[in-house]
Amino acid sequence: MKIGNYILKNNLVLAPMAGVTDQPFRQLCRELGAGMAVSEMVSSNSLLWGSEKTRRRANHDGESEPKSVQIAGADPTMMGEAAKYNADNGAQIIDINMGCPAKKVCKVMAGSALLQNETLVGEILEAVVGAVDIPVTLKIRTGWDKENRNALNIARIAQESGIQALSIHGRTRACHYKGDAEYDTIRDVKQSVQIPVIANGDITTPEKARHVLEYTGADAVMIGRAAQGRPWIFREIEYFLATGEKLAEPAVTEIRDIMLGHLDNLYHFYGEFTGVRVARKHISWYSKRQPGGASFRNAVNRVDTIKQQLAMTHEFFEKLAAKEELAA
Repeated sequence: MKIGNYILKNNLVLAPMAGVTDQPFRQLCRELGAGMAVSEMVSSNSLLWGSEKTRRRANHDGESEPKSVQIAGADPTMMGEAAKYNADNGAQIIDINMGCPAKKVCKVMAGSALLQNETLVGEILEAVVGAVDIPVTLKIRTGWDKENRNALNIARIAQESGIQALSIHGRTRACHYKGDAEYDTIRDVKQSVQIPVIANGDITTPEKARHVLEYTGADAVMIGRAAQGRPWIFREIEYFLATGEKLAEPAVTEIRDIMLGHLDNLYHFYGEFTGVRVARKHISWYSKRQPGGASFRNAVNRVDTIKQQLAMTHEFFEKLAAKEELAA
């Protein structure tokens, strides 16, 4: 898988997810097998660039290359300026968000709302590509709604504008995350363009990843929600694609160690107040499939200090590990 001059170590990409794919999570997923990890979206509004939130979102210190920063907005000039600003501050790939279905993003005609205006799409893509000398990629959905699936048109515009890879989520904006993702549109797009195509949507297992790659002909798959609480899904998929065999599920002790390392990085990255609060959702995801997880989550989400959060998390996973050892 190649984007510009960057050759990825494999064809597995962590999807950009607001509030999730911060630097600690991107770093962890890269360590566990992701070939690339895209940042949370950064606003093209220059008034927000100096904010702590925006600086964190674009922080790639210590990450493996290539460092991909996603930008969002609806004004071509502002998007071009945002691309240049992020490139000047260390981004090695600029990704353009035209896939986010969130109401607050779409109501300002950004994200997937842009799919309704193909002329504006072209203007934004040309402005961003023209503003930087690094690769520019694009993330879209299949269209605005099922009656207006225009991913084929958008893909052609993208290729003509100089976009160097295209990620497609197999749902329309109107679908949000409901129903099943469809891959026919992704297959059709792959057959119509020469640039790399990355398939996204409902890829939750190694078997599903192989099916989507084979069915669509896509160059790579992008994993989003399935990596929440299961960042090792990337190594599982990589191993399965290479061997046709499935890795064993990680032991509770390994899950514990991965999670505690993740929490430590969150605390260092955000500080205690924000770090504890960001950690809550990750602890919830890690414990989701574990016995007694619901009552543990209810309790751990009430504490406000690193010391309390770590103590409760240690205790919960130590008990699970002891039970697993007895059952072995």
